Amino acid sequence: MTKYRESEAPTSTSTYDRNQVEGSTQNIYEAISIISKRSNQINLDIKKELHEKLDEFATHNDSLEEIFENKEQIEVSKFYESLPKPHALAVEEWLNDRVYHRNTEE
Repeated sequence: MTKYRESEAPTSTSTYDRNQVEGSTQNIYEAISIISKRSNQINLDIKKELHEKLDEFATHNDSLEEIFENKEQIEVSKFYESLPKPHALAVEEWLNDRVYHRNTEE
């Protein structure tokens, strides 16, 4: 997860130059398809990690400790909410040439 934490992806809407987005594919639709697939992968990674962390807080009994655990759980949730959205992370990776892609027809 550290790689997503250190990302400089914007947390709000941004405009990108179409020519930069097309990148090495020279086709905007192909580039968007690749970015979309990478965004889904990032989303699954983040979701998996969040569920693993929240499972640590799962308890089956009521106690005073649960109140303190809920505070920790809220902090974990707030951290994940503050991360850039998966599509922003995918676009950043794409623009920095950190996404491997290939055309299977070639």
